[in-house]
Amino acid sequence: MRIRSLPARPVVLLFTRHYLPGFRAGGPIRSIANMVERLGDEFEFRIVTSDRDMGDTAKYPGLIGSEWSQVGKAYVRYIDPQDMSLSALRRLIGQTPHDLIYLNSFFDPWFTIRILLNRLLGRTWGAPIVIAPRGEFSAGALALGRAKKSVYLGITRAIGLYAGLHWHASTEHEKEEIRQALGRVAEGRIGVARNLAQAAGDECIRWLGRPTQSPVRVCFLSRISPKKNLDFCLKVLSRVRAPVDFSVYGPVESASYWNECQTLIAGLPEHIRVIHAGEVRPTDVLHSLSRHDLFFFPTRGENFGHVIHEALRAGLPALISDQTPWRDLAARGVGWAIPLQDVQGYVDAIEEVADWSPEEGRQCSERAQRYARSLDQDDELVSSNRRLFLGALRECA
Repeated sequence: MRIRSLPARPVVLLFTRHYLPGFRAGGPIRSIANMVERLGDEFEFRIVTSDRDMGDTAKYPGLIGSEWSQVGKAYVRYIDPQDMSLSALRRLIGQTPHDLIYLNSFFDPWFTIRILLNRLLGRTWGAPIVIAPRGEFSAGALALGRAKKSVYLGITRAIGLYAGLHWHASTEHEKEEIRQALGRVAEGRIGVARNLAQAAGDECIRWLGRPTQSPVRVCFLSRISPKKNLDFCLKVLSRVRAPVDFSVYGPVESASYWNECQTLIAGLPEHIRVIHAGEVRPTDVLHSLSRHDLFFFPTRGENFGHVIHEALRAGLPALISDQTPWRDLAARGVGWAIPLQDVQGYVDAIEEVADWSPEEGRQCSERAQRYARSLDQDDELVSSNRRLFLGALRECA
């Protein structure tokens, strides 16, 4: 081991499939944007990303090819993913001064795997590499396409594709998931730093109380894909006796999955009304959420879950699965984190909210916002992310 002397403002060369101004990819964009905002004065971030939002065929307007654009506190290089050959990536990395490489996915074929293949072929750049799986090793995430992922994990372990890397786990639980998936490949090099929440802004969002005698207003906000588990929401709602207005926000990532959900919607009882409200721009998320009484998000796995934080900021209790770090909601009186096997538990939670008095709803809303603010102001979360980078920079095996 050799100890590296650190530059005054280390350069982090970061690869991620989607970034601002994109928003459809959800949490991963927010994770990086919040990291840049909180640490961008101490580290120079150079971000390489796709030149279009998730699901788009057209590029972002106004892009100038092969140039770095300043976006907030970072410099961003937008690239057509089809142009990211092994040799093109090697040239890009070689021509970009950097002290550390950060990869924002484990399975991404363009923005992770091709970079590591270059490394395996001996085309190294002398900088440590940190990789953030972003919940890709959760049980629910691995269950989607399990056979293909198992084969890939076996091959990459055998060839040593991930040997010697540093790992960013968001929680101790995710640290154990990485260790279980990779074994000795990751041993001893997993740092834990919770994803950074968005810094508190000047907005003054207040929960819009539920009108008397109206249905309970429940919402889902995420990509419409199997991992986010919208079909589970609909199966739960089919068993709820209270009248519900259920709003579904988010882009359709999988058309076939959305067709399955529409079939379930057609079979719901008359007192359950579903509204597909479409995409929500990031600037409108809090206002959209505040018009509801409960956030329903039974995800199959999140390493953080920025939308859960946003729901709490908007004053909503959250009804979520136990596959996220937000497992203390019930203890704090701001929601429920329930195993996906306990369908009746979800039904009971929705019916409990439907029975709340206006005062009970108001008190829960205030608790939710206080909890969200406490995370916004937690300096230790920033410090743990800083230590993650500095630890990798100081140690170069």
